[in-house]
Parts: sequence; structure tokens; C-alpha cells
Amino acid sequence: MPLINDEQVLLDLGGADRPEATRRLAECLVATGRCTDLELFVADVEERESKTATGLPGGIAIPHARSAAITEPSLVFGRTTDGIPWGAKGGPAHLVFLIAAPADGGDAHMKVLPQLARALMREDFRTALLNAQTPAEVVAIVDEQVRLEPAEASPTESQAAPAEAVEPKPDTTASAAPAAAAPADTTTASASDAPSTAEVPQPAAATSAGESAPTDRRYRFVGVTSCPTGIAHTYMAAEALENAARDAGFEIVVETQGSAGSTPLTAAQIAEADAVIFAHDVEVKERARFAGKPTLDVGVKKAISEGPQLISRAAELAAAGPTEATASAIIDERTEDEATERLGFGTKLRQWLMTGVSYMIPFVAAGGILIAVSFMLAQIALGENGAIEIVKYSLTGDDQYNIAQNFDLVSLTSWAALAYVIGAASFGFLVPILSGYIAFAIADRPGLVPGIVGGFVAVTMNAGFLGGIVTGLLAGAVAKWISSWKVHKGVRGVMPVVVIPLLSTLITAGLFITVLGRPIVALMNGLNEGLNGLTGGGVVVLGLILGAMMGFDLGGPVNKVAYGFATAGLSAAGTAMDAPQLKIMAAVMAAGMVAPLALALATTIAPKLFSAPERENGKAAWLLGASFISEGAIPFAAADPIRIIIASTIGSAATGALVMFFGSTLLAPHGGIWVLPLIGQPLLFVLALAVGVAITAALVVLLKALAARRRAEKAADSLPEAAPVAA
Repeated sequence: MPLINDEQVLLDLGGADRPEATRRLAECLVATGRCTDLELFVADVEERESKTATGLPGGIAIPHARSAAITEPSLVFGRTTDGIPWGAKGGPAHLVFLIAAPADGGDAHMKVLPQLARALMREDFRTALLNAQTPAEVVAIVDEQVRLEPAEASPTESQAAPAEAVEPKPDTTASAAPAAAAPADTTTASASDAPSTAEVPQPAAATSAGESAPTDRRYRFVGVTSCPTGIAHTYMAAEALENAARDAGFEIVVETQGSAGSTPLTAAQIAEADAVIFAHDVEVKERARFAGKPTLDVGVKKAISEGPQLISRAAELAAAGPTEATASAIIDERTEDEATERLGFGTKLRQWLMTGVSYMIPFVAAGGILIAVSFMLAQIALGENGAIEIVKYSLTGDDQYNIAQNFDLVSLTSWAALAYVIGAASFGFLVPILSGYIAFAIADRPGLVPGIVGGFVAVTMNAGFLGGIVTGLLAGAVAKWISSWKVHKGVRGVMPVVVIPLLSTLITAGLFITVLGRPIVALMNGLNEGLNGLTGGGVVVLGLILGAMMGFDLGGPVNKVAYGFATAGLSAAGTAMDAPQLKIMAAVMAAGMVAPLALALATTIAPKLFSAPERENGKAAWLLGASFISEGAIPFAAADPIRIIIASTIGSAATGALVMFFGSTLLAPHGGIWVLPLIGQPLLFVLALAVGVAITAALVVLLKALAARRRAEKAADSLPEAAPVAA
């Protein structure tokens, strides 16, 4: 099926504002059956716009998003004479392409979307769209540049550039070409009823770029481009840099870390490069590959609008050579406005911590489930105290449970011991992995060794997950600092292999052992004693707070903080089945299941209060809620945030408090109702969940019914009074 058809073209988008224009374009996808939930898709597009506006110089806007509401990659085109402000400094957008991609991405179709992004960098393509008189003409223009068949070339190659403009080179280098091979700039015709074309700063200004270059030498550059969704800006920036380098007489190879996959730059390409250009709004993957190269670091939009200037600046850095001022240096050329768009420290800190937690969770899941299975089998084989027996003998190393020597295939005891040993081994990695990937999030690969070693030291000192967090942050900071050192070029080759891991590990572990470890151990002991000492009201209050956090933003930052606290606490719980941390995990999971289940129930008992798409979402929310996927309630919260959040917070808080009061426990960090056999006090767990679901569903129905009644009364009041009937 083609990406765009006549029904997905609006030649008169009108003078609507950005949100209204987005909705009008999205409605075309609903009409053609490519969007199953208008509200969800519009919310996904708006969420992407909140990160950074998608307006570009030249009167272009490319709103885009991945969404579960999209069934296949699609394009919608809109044109407006008046223009719509879309966040670009150069003025309003006259040409708008809404790019819609399925949430799971993948497929050869995703390799087509970058072709559109690159085509939009060509003036003749934009002018043709401005002059198009019919939707069919627009479809033909787009189809000529954007093809459904999978491209043979990789995303970093010139497959998206028209064959007549640049002949692909065997080595995929965007090399210098005769001026006549550049995209023609002679197309100046425009329709009388179409807006004039505002020029994008084009690499065609080759003379200025070439004249500003400090030398006639033919430099070689490498670049990396990336944007938050990796659909459009990533490839437009690559196209701009390739065109600018070619027109200036230089060579460049660009690695696009986007949705169509990425063909990494080879070690030889990086080694031969005279300078590096990073044009990105998300972190560059494996940044350490470029250590020792003069590097220009800018936002992705700057590469699109100022490609020739960036190439000229890179040439200046290359001409200076590996001097003390430029070797291993990163020249950050972001504007003040771009800098304000970058994440604040608080947001970065949360991302670093959640990176560590996300890598830790599989170890928690594997270890926790295996230990729970071990205890179940031990109770069957050895009676009520079977779990205690397994743990006791595993700790003392008694030969009775030495599965390496005495494993019996038909013995439940042997299987219980096997599951316990493997699960306990998995649990042993929790803190080192947490620490290692916090450091990785800060310093990339150089942070892994000091982070993991520091986390292991924290475990040996009984500093728990707090120690892992501290060593991860410390290791990341130290590794990043050492990576920034300006060293002689003879030393650069051993920096990532020897110097950085050696010094960063020594500093991190040394500081933790001698200075930081003891106070953190004391703090961790105090926290554990406090949790162990919680009784009655204290337990209920803790569950109330954690439950409210889980229900407040449904998978957002507050929800993730509560979930991160629970999963990190599992490392302190170890294998003690009555540890308070296991009660916290049970409370958090139950509370996270409340909102989607409650909204599924509400759409069932009061369907008239919900729209058709919401009723469809309600059917899916049964499974999402049962699987502990809080995000199943997000479409409802997006449509009616105040009422849904109030109801969700109250119901989830009630469930969290009840689970803590009942003493239910959970070793697995996820799974929802599917891990019910591994939950301590499972019936009481289900009862607490049912109470929270009932409270939230009742509140949602009540609040929506009151709102509907007020709207009806307001509508009745606005009607003119009936004329008196004549006698």
C-alpha cells in the first residue's frame, strides 16, 4: 500500500494553528483506516512536539511520531497560503508533512521515510509541491522521490539522493562532484496563488563555503546525526551535511542513528577523518569511537539550516590539526536557544538512574522468579519450612543440596536447590549492574568498568542499592572527566583500553572504600531498620504514598520513581521471603495495575460516558492492566486528565495501602496477574487490587456523569425560551 494517496492530501490546510492543523491532518489517516485512535495519535504527535518543534527553515514543518494507533507507515500532506507558526525561526510553515509510523517501527517501509526528509532539502521538490494543483499531482511528486521498495543502499549511503543529482560512490562517501551535478537551482517558477518559497540555506552556496575554507586541501569528515524519534530530522541533517561537503569540495560520511537502522562508521573511516561533526538532539551512541578527533557538536536543526557554515568550521578545525587546542576537544556550537532546549540536570539525573534500573530489572526478574519457584518446590518437597531448609543448606554448603555433586532429575528438592542457586546468582548482579549502567548512561562505554567494579565493592561492604547509585554516579563522572583529557596523540590509542578503566576504577573504588562507603552503609542500615520497624499505621502510610505515586502519572516520572524504589529495594531484600522490601514491590505492582483495569471496567459499565475510541481502548486495557502496564490508561488521561488522574491516584493509593496492610509479598518485579502463584497472600493481594479498581472506576463514572450533566444543563440554559402559547 502506498505511503500517501489522494485522500491524504489537503491543498487548503487553512490558517489553523499548529494543534488544529495536526488534528486535521491526522483525521485523514482515520478516514483512510490507517489510524485506529485519533486522540492517541494526536497526543503522541504533541508529545514529540513538546521535545522540540518540528518546524524548519524554508516554510516546512514535519510533525511526526511513532504511535500504537498507526497501522502502517503513512504520510499526510497539507499546504497553506497564510502559513502556520511551527517553531521555526525563519517564519511559518507553508508545507506540512505529517509522518506517522507504527509504534514497533521495523519493516522496509521505515527506510522510505528518510527519503522524504532528504527530498525536502531540495528546492525543486519544495517548489513542485507549492505549484501542485491537485492531490493526484502531489502524490505523483512524492512517489517520484519516496519509493516503497527497500533501498539497496544503507541509510548512511546516498540512497535517498536522486540518482541524477549525485552518482553513488562505491565507498559510500559523499565526495566532491562537479558543480553541474548539484541539484539545479534554476527552478524559480511559482504559482500565483501559492506562497512564495522561503529558501532553506542551501549547500548550493558552494562558493561561499569554498571561499571560507582555510585551505585547498580536500578534507575528509565523518558525522553522526540523530533526533529523538529518528524519523525525519536525522536524515535531513545528514543530507544537508553531505550536500554542503560535496559543494565545498570535501568528503564526508554520515552515520544516521535513526529509525531506518544505522550502518556504523568503520574504524578506517573514523581514522582517516580530519574532523567530526555531531548533529544531534539525543546522545550519540558509542561516542568514544571518535576520541582524539577535533569535533564539532551542534543541534540537529543547525545542521539542516547551516550546513555550509558547519563544513567551513570543521575545515578550520581540521586545518589547525591535532594541536593542544583542538585534539580530543569537542567544540560545542549550540546556540543559546538550543542550549535551553537541552535537558536540565534534574532530568538527566533521573534518566541516568532509570537507565541503571532498566538494565537491572531483567536480573531482578530472572532471579526473583527463580527463587520464588524454588521456594514453591521446596514447600512441596519438604513441607512448610522447605524454603528455610533450602536457604540454610545453600548458605552452609551442605552436601545434601550440593547440586553440582548430587543432582537428581526426579527429585523436587534438587530442582528447588537448582532454581535457588541460579536465582541467587542473578540477584548477586543487581547492584553491580545498576551501578555499571548508571555510569554507562553518563560516560558511555568508559563508565562500565568502574561502575560495575564500584557496584561490586558496594555489595561487599553491604551498602546496598544506595551504594550502587553512588558508585554509578561517581564512576560515570570520573570516567567522563578522564575521557576529556587532552593527551598526546601517541597515548590516545590506549586511553579507552587501559588508562580510562584503570584510573576511573581506582578512583571510584578507592574513594568509596576509604571515604564514602561507611556513611552510606550506616544510612542503608538505618533505612532497612526503619522498614523492618514499620508496623500498623506506618506500613499503611508507606503503601498509600507509593500507590498514589504509581497512579498519578501512569508510567511517567513519578510512577517510575516509585517503581525504581521498589525494584532497587529487592537487592536489599535478598532471599528473605518476609522482607519489607518484598511487600513494597507487591504494593507498587498492585497499584500500577489499578488504573487500566478500572478504566476497562468503567467503559464496560457506563459506555455512554466514553467515546467510541475510548471504548475500544477499554477492551485492550483489560489485558494491559492485568499485565501491570500502567500506560494502558494513558489514552483516557490524555482525553480527560483532571478526572482520570484524581480517580487513578485515589484508587491506586487505596490498593497500595491495603497490600502493605495485608502483608502480601512479591519477588518478581513485573508480570501482573500472571505471576500470582509467586505472590505471598495472593487472595488478599487480589482483594486489595479489586478494592482499588472499584474505587477508581466508581470515581471515573461519577465525575464523568457530573460533567455530562453540567454540559447538558449549560446547553439547556443557552436555548431561547419558548414563546407563550396563544389562548
